[in-house]
Amino acid sequence: MNINDVGSIVERDGIIFLTYCGFLSQTLISAMTESLEREAEYENLNMSVATNIYSVFIELSQNMLNYAKSKSNNSSKSEGLIVVGRNKIGDNNFYIKSQNIIDENDVEKLTVKLTEIAQMNKDELRKRYKELRKSGANTHAKGGGIGFLEIAKRCDSIEFEIKKLNEFKSIFEFTANILSKKD
Repeated sequence: MNINDVGSIVERDGIIFLTYCGFLSQTLISAMTESLEREAEYENLNMSVATNIYSVFIELSQNMLNYAKSKSNNSSKSEGLIVVGRNKIGDNNFYIKSQNIIDENDVEKLTVKLTEIAQMNKDELRKRYKELRKSGANTHAKGGGIGFLEIAKRCDSIEFEIKKLNEFKSIFEFTANILSKKD
């Protein structure tokens, strides 16, 4: 996904509330979260749906800030693309898409963890999340630790794809889908 794809996303997927592509910082993530909060108020979103959107957005942004790599081999700049949107006008189904560069060394571990998480039901996700929180294992580990469990708990589905960029780097694309239940 790149900036030229944003128009295609709007056409195909509906309304976009927020799009950012570039270098990330904690200050920027906070400002974008505030913008999402205002958008949720304006759209009069259900509080639980809005909270899920914010939580997933923050978690994905933090993942990119902490683990994303630059395309160049000698740079540790955190950069990525994140899109938050609604599927169609009048629809209350939302998505948060992210894309960033990862080290090739992280691909297998990330793929195994995310494949496992994507196949879990809500009860299994809650149980695994509680186990990890209690044990302290993988709470801040690269490659799909507790953060991706947190995301999956708050979503109706997750999807991911990893594409090889070169022998050292891959492009990691992630989508979280949040379906709004009628009040």
